Amino acid sequence: MLTVATLVEQAAAGLGLSYVFSGSANENSIAEPRIQKPGLALTGYARELHPQRLIVIGGTEVDYLESVSAEAAKIGVDNILKSNPACVVVTRGLSSPAILLSACKTRNVPLLSSSQTSADFIVAVTKYLRQVMAPRKTVHGVLLDVLGVGVLIVGKSGLGKSETALDLVVRGHRLVADDVVTIRRIGDSVIGTGNNVLKHRMEIRGLGVLNIKDLFGISSVRDTKKIELVAELMHWDATVGYDRLGVEDRFHDLLGVEVPFIQMPVHPGRNIGILLEVSARNQLLKGQGYHSAREFDKELRARLSSGRLDGVE
Repeated sequence: MLTVATLVEQAAAGLGLSYVFSGSANENSIAEPRIQKPGLALTGYARELHPQRLIVIGGTEVDYLESVSAEAAKIGVDNILKSNPACVVVTRGLSSPAILLSACKTRNVPLLSSSQTSADFIVAVTKYLRQVMAPRKTVHGVLLDVLGVGVLIVGKSGLGKSETALDLVVRGHRLVADDVVTIRRIGDSVIGTGNNVLKHRMEIRGLGVLNIKDLFGISSVRDTKKIELVAELMHWDATVGYDRLGVEDRFHDLLGVEVPFIQMPVHPGRNIGILLEVSARNQLLKGQGYHSAREFDKELRARLSSGRLDGVE
């Protein structure tokens, strides 16, 4: 739960925020990252206002409240506060109208001031709230940026996830997180990060904990990455019929987002690092509309239908 007090404490500098009246800032929670402008609510139409959101008042609203009669201004302010907002923010460093401050004190609604313009504040606070309030969980695995594709490597312990990741880093790719990956859903994307304790570090059995940033330089790491491919390492099992064509795409659910998914059997002689790099390249092609396996399947079917399977008329 994100309270108004936490918002001010954590983001005051970036959002230019300060208290005009703190009220119930420690108790009022923010339910949605979406921000509301009062608009017609100041004239009496308050149907579209929703509880526990930030209400932003800019120059237009301040001018309106100061230009109408005291009775009309009171009706407008009462309308927006009846929606039970988390807080009210007056932007551009403007002085809060006296009638607004009085009503906020009466209802114990926090009233804040921001030095930013309404447009800049709404963009900045929405971005902040989406990040902080995004659904999240932690998974055991390794996240890398491989050719610009966020690859999350998962699988049972001892299969060589970290060693595979180290191989990819040596090949010029970038580590995001090892062992513990925190994932957050923002819109229709899943973003992965590491934690502060293990940041830029990797545990390799026999070598211990390595600082990848110190060993390979700043270009070998990054802090966050959108997850665009999940690769599960698994023990090779001769009795399992592994997919050998790849015509049908598979997906893995991460916080309700379907992310492309592959299974990679681990077996002596298989260079998993190279295979994952090729998988990332293949994913890039799919993103551009070219599906290698389906193109092969299409060509094969065409040859079968025409009796040219061996390539000879």
